[in-house]
Amino acid sequence: MPDAGKLIAQVLAYGAFIFVIAYFSVLPAYEHLGADKAMIKLAFSHAGAHRYECKQLPPEELAKLPTNRRKPADCKRERMPIVLELFLDGQQVFSGVQPATGLWHDGPSHVYKRFPVVAGSHELTARLRDSRREDGGFDYEAQRRIELQPGQNLVIGFRPAAGGFIFD
Repeated sequence: MPDAGKLIAQVLAYGAFIFVIAYFSVLPAYEHLGADKAMIKLAFSHAGAHRYECKQLPPEELAKLPTNRRKPADCKRERMPIVLELFLDGQQVFSGVQPATGLWHDGPSHVYKRFPVVAGSHELTARLRDSRREDGGFDYEAQRRIELQPGQNLVIGFRPAAGGFIFD
């Protein structure tokens, strides 16, 4: 039969542990956003254009290659980084260059940024360049007037097949 002192100490230790767990499961109260705040999230993955032009191979060079490597175009793997800007009510809230991922920089660029804002009506402008253009312009641009409710999450995604930026 266990010693009564050890049994009482064990019950007290378990009780203290249960109390600590119960306390931190309710307090302190966690508030994700303030009562008058909303969240804008910029979240997507997108592969930029190839960094270098593809070289078209003439038929005589193709004939020299092994059968399994005969492609009409020789393209380097590396992709361009994407250049991204986000404006809220005319003020720039984000500007950045997201490099291509992967060992040879041939994967998509990933973007995940969060912007807590005051709920209400806002003007959003998003711009993205994923090409080799040198004039500094943007390949995609979208401008939307949005109405955010307190606690709302607005996600800005990007799909070129859908025309560019998507505001969900």
